[in-house]
Amino acid sequence: MKLEFLFAPTSDLKGSLALYRDSLGFTEMWREGDTTVALAMPGTDVQLMLDANDPDAPVGPLFVVDSVKDFHTARPEALVVVAEPSEIPGGFLATYQDPGGGTIYVMDQSTDQTAP
Repeated sequence: MKLEFLFAPTSDLKGSLALYRDSLGFTEMWREGDTTVALAMPGTDVQLMLDANDPDAPVGPLFVVDSVKDFHTARPEALVVVAEPSEIPGGFLATYQDPGGGTIYVMDQSTDQTAP
């Protein structure tokens, strides 16, 4: 399990990019269509993932695992399932809530043919 992204939903992707990329100098790393952009943040390998697909989704850490289905089967009892594993471009994603109410996203890239 590796912390890969800070997932940050936005209702204004253009405005968010203007702030993080253009004003703060974060480096754009990749895009998924017109709704998702990942940015390198200074001083860390963790990227900021701006996403306009569901602007009301909670901000939270996004961990990458080898298999979301395996993680889900063996998940700690303390994690409450918010969204069962579902297919996303390149893999699967599941959403959980920790005991304090924080949101945790877990994804894999199991169907991405270009993933290492």
